[in-house]
Amino acid sequence: MKYNKKNELGVHTLSAYVANKPGVLARIAQVFARRGYNIDALVVSPSGKGEFSRMTITISGDPQGLEQIILQVSKLVDVLHCVEHSDFDAVVKELALIKIGAGPEERTEVLQIAEHFGARSVDLTQKSMVLMITGSSEKLDAMIDMLNKYPVIEMVRTGKVVMARGDEET
Repeated sequence: MKYNKKNELGVHTLSAYVANKPGVLARIAQVFARRGYNIDALVVSPSGKGEFSRMTITISGDPQGLEQIILQVSKLVDVLHCVEHSDFDAVVKELALIKIGAGPEERTEVLQIAEHFGARSVDLTQKSMVLMITGSSEKLDAMIDMLNKYPVIEMVRTGKVVMARGDEET
């Protein structure tokens, strides 16, 4: 299995295809907790079929026990399959909404930073603006770092969403 630089640091992106039933998330989270892995981000969304959901789980931990966790999650009731994805075999994106304290004097510079990163303004008031950005976690981190000289009033990030490239199933 190929590991990119992030995986060497112990950050992994998993995709689980599960039945859309109560309790599935709790059982999956318990597997990670028992093995000492922290769930950094979790995105759950309906799949193309209403009775199933797709979970994208970003975790931190030692890659040594990861294969065992994937096997244990895959064996759970209501889990059809669970796989790890990297930036090499999947499209991995994240979305963030960032509310910046920016009056008329700061707007031009904030909008230039947003434009550089491909973000756009989705709300504007006299004292603040909300920017929306999509892309890799590193891209979002870089833009947030550039915006740190302005007051960040509020921020929300989706966590990673992932889809396998080509004919592979996510």
